[in-house]
Amino acid sequence: MGITRQQALDASRSDDLIGIGMEADAVRRRLHPEGVVSYVIDRTLCCTAEDLDGKVKEAVDLNVTGLNLHGDLPTLAAWESLLATLRTRQPALWRHGLSATQIVALAFQENLTLRDALVRLQTAGLQSLTGADAGILDEAVATGTRCTPVEWLAVHREAHRLGMPSTAAMLFGAGETVEHRINHLEALNDLQQETNGFIAFIPVAFQPAAAGIRGFEEATAVEYLRTLSIARIVLDTIPNLQADWATQGLKVLQMAIRFGANDVGSTMPTETILTPDRTTEEDLRRVIREASLKPVQRDTVYRTMFLG
Repeated sequence: MGITRQQALDASRSDDLIGIGMEADAVRRRLHPEGVVSYVIDRTLCCTAEDLDGKVKEAVDLNVTGLNLHGDLPTLAAWESLLATLRTRQPALWRHGLSATQIVALAFQENLTLRDALVRLQTAGLQSLTGADAGILDEAVATGTRCTPVEWLAVHREAHRLGMPSTAAMLFGAGETVEHRINHLEALNDLQQETNGFIAFIPVAFQPAAAGIRGFEEATAVEYLRTLSIARIVLDTIPNLQADWATQGLKVLQMAIRFGANDVGSTMPTETILTPDRTTEEDLRRVIREASLKPVQRDTVYRTMFLG
């Protein structure tokens, strides 16, 4: 952990956004002295949709390097069949997906240990695990819609032990305190020190309007940048920090990559989510260059492909 718990709490309440951002940028430069910011061209594949062949062919035609598997197939066997099909038909596409919440449910359904469920999925073709369902890893604010923090950490621990990397996220701004956020970061840091299996961390600000929920004020850009920067300083054990341009916009993105982020995520070439300005791959490369950094395309597990 790059700073103490008290220092992280003090930073969370500090008005010195620029100072915190400069410290986070120093961590980024230490971890990534080559001066590049990465992005990935991938595709979210809805696994409950029909015409699997057509959707995979479309992804290949778009030169994607990986598939983010999304959906709620009813059984472990159904996931195994899908993964095996994708592995056979398009072995070059990286297969990333399934959350800890899904793994816990599938293991329970089949009366398997978490490890056994993961082994079956890995054998079928799953290559890395998503951490998008982490929420806040604190029992005090955990919700019934996800697995518990203990279960979430257990799934990722077993995945890492099997040699399966994963990402981690934090959804903040939904009523938790700064103490809860630091507890979340500490839990991730502890597991990373144990397994070294997290390849990236993605802080995401809760969007109450998009979720159709009232009673929450949307996190400001300042709050987003402060949280991003503190995460970069605390989680200096996790190599990559991803900025969320899809909800924050390109102006905040350009600041984020000078506040600790070294990655801007997916270009989402055919996603149903459309930003107001219909952001393109070239837009992301331009933003990175204007921040005096070099854009580089990567794959799902952050292997560099070529400079933009």
